[in-house]
Amino acid sequence: MKLSGKRFSLSVLACLVFIQAFSQTATTGDNLPTDYLTPAFHAGRRQALRDLMPANSVAVIFAYPERVFSKDVNYVYHPNPDLYYFSGYKEPNAVLLIFKDMQADGDSSYNELFFVQHRDAAQEQWTGKRLGAAGVKAKLGFKRVYDGEAFAKFPLDLKKYSAIIYDALPDDISNDPSAGGLKSLTTVFKDKGEIKDVDKGVLADLNLISKYGTPQNLQRILAYIGPKLNTSLYQGNPLIKELVAKPDSATLVDVKAKMEAEYAGIAQFDNLTSALRSIKTAEELVLLKKSVQLSSIAHAEAMRAVTPNMSERELEGIMLYVHKKYGAEDEGYGPIVGAGGNGCILHYEENDATKLNNQLVLMDVGAMYHGYSADVTRTFPANGKFTDEQKAIYQIIYDAQEEVFKLCKEGVPYSDLEAKTREILSSRLIQLGIIKDANDVGIYYPHGVSHYLGLDVHDKGAYNGVSLKAGMVITVEPGIYIPAGSACDKKWWNIGVRIEDDVLIGKDSGTVLSADAPRKWQDVEKTIAEKSFFDGVNLPVLK
Repeated sequence: MKLSGKRFSLSVLACLVFIQAFSQTATTGDNLPTDYLTPAFHAGRRQALRDLMPANSVAVIFAYPERVFSKDVNYVYHPNPDLYYFSGYKEPNAVLLIFKDMQADGDSSYNELFFVQHRDAAQEQWTGKRLGAAGVKAKLGFKRVYDGEAFAKFPLDLKKYSAIIYDALPDDISNDPSAGGLKSLTTVFKDKGEIKDVDKGVLADLNLISKYGTPQNLQRILAYIGPKLNTSLYQGNPLIKELVAKPDSATLVDVKAKMEAEYAGIAQFDNLTSALRSIKTAEELVLLKKSVQLSSIAHAEAMRAVTPNMSERELEGIMLYVHKKYGAEDEGYGPIVGAGGNGCILHYEENDATKLNNQLVLMDVGAMYHGYSADVTRTFPANGKFTDEQKAIYQIIYDAQEEVFKLCKEGVPYSDLEAKTREILSSRLIQLGIIKDANDVGIYYPHGVSHYLGLDVHDKGAYNGVSLKAGMVITVEPGIYIPAGSACDKKWWNIGVRIEDDVLIGKDSGTVLSADAPRKWQDVEKTIAEKSFFDGVNLPVLK
């Protein structure tokens, strides 16, 4: 980030330095958390990747680009989770190469190369210290580390490898002309490996079709990406054109096979990293459990603190304070705090209603602790008491969760979780007269019941044809949303309920990690009636 000192206030500088203290390994001083993942963990993950890689292959992992927040100020940098997973490195402008086999280099050899951003005293004064090549060697345990500028001249012919395994390259990198910038690094990579350009958005949608597409949901997926299909990028892609022209099961199989062949390196990267990251190690579980527990405690405190006169944003702030009190660096996603009809918007993030009033409040907020994201949702009445209608919908969600929890064990097909959820929700909504046919359950339950959790809130992992394995961490999150104007009795309008818990899969049963957030409606009402340590907080009135 290049900033003008004349425009850059001391207050903003102080904020940046504070943020940097949590986001970079090379901060000064010893007053830092002691529970980060160790270099030995990251080295073990690199070896685990090598064990899965095909012969004579190389995996290439780039840092994420920086993103502009406003003019000459960037968003707080979030590292590429894959690069962090395999290295512990949390800075931009870097590329890591992991080789399946040892590579001869004169009298020495190597099986990994790391090119990182160089030290820069002027920049570090503004945004915090960088590790540089020497710091990566000393703190992260790598042996062959170079400044990024050296990548272009490094004697490396990627074309000689049978497989180049890499993630889709970002296509919105800033035009930084420096030799060590991400733009230069990716350009050099494409030259060394003769890698063809492909639009990342098109590739993401092809990957969506490849990973999740079935004959049953293909039309739904095409409808989801429908607005893009008329653009030149999509019309120019032969695989998408083929699928749109004849969207049947035979074409789907053909397109998936062609994608595997044409984008083999990208598909391999996704498959291999998903296989590793979907099963959490003991070291990861320590951090993930802490992230989920502190998030759950925050949800319980929000229940104690809630009042009808509170705003959505104030309730969000209470949770975020608790997160920071326990040392969480950030949230894993934009906090969702929706009262009444706002709770029926799945990814409502404005949180700008000034009064909760006597409505249900849906809070989907999860902390991010040392890179690992929680994902916890609770729904509760701002005035402390559920109405009969709210309670009826809430109980359906609770009961569905209880049944799905029973399936959260090794060997159960992942698809069974969704089937059980839809079975329960549809039958109960029919009983209440909200729908007449089980096929209409999607009107009020428009999402899936589960996803993987970890370094990404929607973490890597396969779904189709996959059974649960011990060590996976998943969400269980049934929900019903009945916005005003729905085709049912008005007494149900503006009721949105989701309960979401994070579950560690075991051999014989699952463990609910988010148990510190009350779930039963009776326990929710009891918790709301308790005193909060936020009670009595009075700030001066703004003039």
